[in-house]
Amino acid sequence: MTKISAVIITKNEEANIERCLKSLQWTDEIVVVDSGSTDRTVEICKQYGCKVIETEWLGYGKTKQLAVNSASYDWVLSIDADEQVAEESVPVIKEAIENAKNKAFKVQIKSFYLGRLIKHSGWGNEFKLRIFNKKFGNYNDAEVHETVLIDDEKPKINAVFYHYTYPTLEKHCEKINRYSSLQGREIFEKGKNYPMILFPIFALNKFVTMYFLKAGFLDGKEGFILAIVSSCGVFMKYAKYWKLKSSLFRRQ
Repeated sequence: MTKISAVIITKNEEANIERCLKSLQWTDEIVVVDSGSTDRTVEICKQYGCKVIETEWLGYGKTKQLAVNSASYDWVLSIDADEQVAEESVPVIKEAIENAKNKAFKVQIKSFYLGRLIKHSGWGNEFKLRIFNKKFGNYNDAEVHETVLIDDEKPKINAVFYHYTYPTLEKHCEKINRYSSLQGREIFEKGKNYPMILFPIFALNKFVTMYFLKAGFLDGKEGFILAIVSSCGVFMKYAKYWKLKSSLFRRQ
């Protein structure tokens, strides 16, 4: 029987981590890399017998790669702390790796927003690479938008991860503030040049895409709020890029 390691990165995930760990009890090992949790995250992980590695924050790509490097087995299942493997997906995953003709597989992500399952808005048919053989590929070093680099086809399998994204608007805004800072710096460090007049256009495009083109209006009030807040996140990303660029010019 081919063995598999589950890998998770965490920071203050007390509200989510137990649900995630319960869905992983069928795996052969759970590796958790924690970056300075001040709640009960680490305690809960140890109660579930996880291999826990504590480190400073290295960025998404490098922190996830540390988790992969710490895994005992070649096949890795990468999951976020606010996700859960659907019970009916377990035999599908086991069969995929046992009879693997590929080096990586994508699973479907079904996301909840403010307690509602989002079926449209660009979230309704989302597949992500979450299962792979680490002998053939690993995470890049990206601060954000990390991805597994692997030279092979990445077929979709009939497996589902439930993603409990933002139970409250406050949580969504907190993440937007954190992500937009990282994304703004990423744009700045790449030397991009965007005039400020484009910032609201980028934000409006995000709203139109999510709410109209990707049928977010079918997700009810939650779909409308999701499109609005997501468009604000786009604006904040470019506003923070502008702030960094302006600071550079003032120093010159």
